[in-house]
Amino acid sequence: MTREGRIGRIERVTKETSVLVEIDLDGSGKVDVSTGVGFYDHMLDQLGRHGLFDLTVKTEGDLHIDSHHTIEDSALALGAAFKQALGDKVGIYRFGNCTVPLDESLAQVTVDLSGRPYLVHTEPEKMAPMIGEYDTTMTRHILESFVAQAQIALHVHVPYGRNAHHIVECQFKALARALRYACERDPRAAGILPSTKGAL
Repeated sequence: MTREGRIGRIERVTKETSVLVEIDLDGSGKVDVSTGVGFYDHMLDQLGRHGLFDLTVKTEGDLHIDSHHTIEDSALALGAAFKQALGDKVGIYRFGNCTVPLDESLAQVTVDLSGRPYLVHTEPEKMAPMIGEYDTTMTRHILESFVAQAQIALHVHVPYGRNAHHIVECQFKALARALRYACERDPRAAGILPSTKGAL
């Protein structure tokens, strides 16, 4: 697969939402995002810009109920598009990790593009319940949904933090960087699948 071919496009339509996601893993961080949930848009913007992914997310959802379906379905479609864009995974580093501070908060993220979905997620307890219209309990659910469709192993740990905005944002920044590093092509492993099993 050529570098130009590492693009994923997913359309997901249900009675609750209509989602379009496009991602180019070899982009320059151009982002066009609109979900109707302002803080979530801000987080997806962080993901694209810090991952250097060209990312489009267009979601129309039942926000008259609440933001849950809109956020969840966007994350599911994003995970599916990411998996599609990865293709055969030949020549990539596969593993990536990044630690990102944001003022008083710190996020540590490690990823394995393993083909097996698994999430470990910890963040400080007693966070503020809302950031604007964003329910802070949704962060874990976003990661669960993304991991399930992307079929990756993801460990996200926030050992400390005080401000809810900072706690969530540093997770998305660290995730973006870890995914970027894992997706990169290893010049020493051209044509090699990074697995002793022969499959990812």
